[in-house]
Amino acid sequence: MSVIENSKLTVVGAGSVGASVAYAALIRGSARHVALYDIAAEKVEAEVLDLAHGTQFTGSSDITGGSDVSVAAGSHVVVITAGAKQNPGQTRTELAATNAAIIRDMMPKLLDVAPHAIYVIVTNPCDVLTVLAQEATGLPSRRIFASGTVLDTSRLRWKLAQRAGVATSSVHAWIVGEHGDTEFPLWSTATIGSVPITEFDLPDGTRFDREQLDAIAVDVRDAAYKVIKGKGATNYAIGLSSARIVEAILRDEHAILPVSTVLQGFHGVDGMALSVPSIVSARGAVPLPGTPFSDAELTLLRRSADALTTVAGSLRD
Repeated sequence: MSVIENSKLTVVGAGSVGASVAYAALIRGSARHVALYDIAAEKVEAEVLDLAHGTQFTGSSDITGGSDVSVAAGSHVVVITAGAKQNPGQTRTELAATNAAIIRDMMPKLLDVAPHAIYVIVTNPCDVLTVLAQEATGLPSRRIFASGTVLDTSRLRWKLAQRAGVATSSVHAWIVGEHGDTEFPLWSTATIGSVPITEFDLPDGTRFDREQLDAIAVDVRDAAYKVIKGKGATNYAIGLSSARIVEAILRDEHAILPVSTVLQGFHGVDGMALSVPSIVSARGAVPLPGTPFSDAELTLLRRSADALTTVAGSLRD
């Protein structure tokens, strides 16, 4: 493995999500250098100053930033969070037109200063924006992908672990498809430890049934709406999950994470970005083609692809 030395991460967007990504990266030591970029000069300078004041306590990482795109120069990874935020009651796809225009305008400028970076799109709807950004830049799909369902998968594993009375790290289950309303869990391969999910003995002596699992899947799918309704935005968990993706890249981990790349010939899906288990390393993200799906799960994957293809098509008109 080839760990990137003197690594640099740039976070684009100094809103609640971008600032949380930068904060998480600093406290986790995800990159040697962290930069924060936003066209709102006063906001980004304040966030950088606030973060810099705490660098005595964050190890060897440092933080810089500003409102000129040159702050991203030499980045190994660029995480894009800039865009209009999701409001209470608003779906991710309803953000599409506004944020697509922002991404199209921004990508050429970023590529000028960071031509060799790997780009991770967090801005919603992240799957559709990844397709449009990949088309606009011509970057190989492994070098421009979305954070996808890495956070949704963490939410799922946390819910299952709570019910099962085990550590979250001992739950092996995935949310795949859209990062949004058509996402779904791969129950057919889910396990707790080495035990299939429906055969695990729960603390009360029962086992998961289909009704319980379906209810958990709905809770995971709608978790962001609940957080947004209560506090206006989701930021801490997406900050942590984004930092985890950055680490897999910069440390060349070959970690398997459910990020969203533009798929080609993946179980019949072509040209749409969807989250599936993928190998994430210094080369970027490569889907695992051998990921097993049940027939019902394949139907759901293609439904997710069809729904997003319609949204992407409307933005190309």
